[in-house]
Amino acid sequence: MRIQLLPCARGLLAVALLASLIGCAISDRSSAAPTLSRDRIAQIVASPDRSAADRTNDIRRHPVDMLAFIGIKSGWTALDVSTGGGYTTELLARAIGPSGTVYAQSPPRDPNRTAPAPAAPEGGGIPTAAAPPRPQRSTVDVLADREKNMQAAGVAAAHIVYVGQRFDDPVPPAMADGKLDLVTLMFNYHDFGFLGVKRAQLNRAVFRALKPGGLYVIADHAGRPGTLISESGTLHRIEESFLRGEVEAAGFRLAEEGDFLRNPNDPRDRNTPEPPQPKDEFVLKFVKP
Repeated sequence: MRIQLLPCARGLLAVALLASLIGCAISDRSSAAPTLSRDRIAQIVASPDRSAADRTNDIRRHPVDMLAFIGIKSGWTALDVSTGGGYTTELLARAIGPSGTVYAQSPPRDPNRTAPAPAAPEGGGIPTAAAPPRPQRSTVDVLADREKNMQAAGVAAAHIVYVGQRFDDPVPPAMADGKLDLVTLMFNYHDFGFLGVKRAQLNRAVFRALKPGGLYVIADHAGRPGTLISESGTLHRIEESFLRGEVEAAGFRLAEEGDFLRNPNDPRDRNTPEPPQPKDEFVLKFVKP
């Protein structure tokens, strides 16, 4: 049987088809964007308006290597889980540019509840001069200042959106179903041990929020074989294979391992290595199939 459409129906069908095609084009725009070259990333990191504190952090964090390892693209929609002071969030915003968005997650403070504390404060690698004490500021204020400073410097950066949600529910509702291109989690997965975070729930939420082919990039301090996450609040380390197993259990596939933060001379049995040296750190890039 052949169905004959009335002219008005054919017109409505054409409009619907056109709208669908436009929607697909918009959603595919970020994935079609070229990967930023290493030279372009180096220019972004070398921007003279970046803060002195961030430049000092660069020495340990190797941001050019990190962004190149991620394969960052302009126009992406990204989520930085556990944004902290916003160091990684700002770098993502600069690299992704004004056609994308960076969500920055940090749990809201509960004035009626004392947050769990580690048994020892996190130790670093080579000691640096202690910074003078400063009044504690909210994550919202810190991120707002970062965005304001970039705007004042004329930096064409992605908009930063604060997400005040728990670690085991880190994705804003509007992004929960296949809307994200990238999720980063820098040097804090180990903390989820002493914090009591439901890590399986976290990883499932990230998996659900990423587009097919989306990336989940995690960096952390390496622990010794067999320690799993038992040194979370003492040495602030996690066994790499243990972390990988938890993430893969959510459905992710390991795509690449970064070795630019590895230090084979670190015995991994101290919070701060002895003699003073950088911690052995791993970077893993997972993909949603």
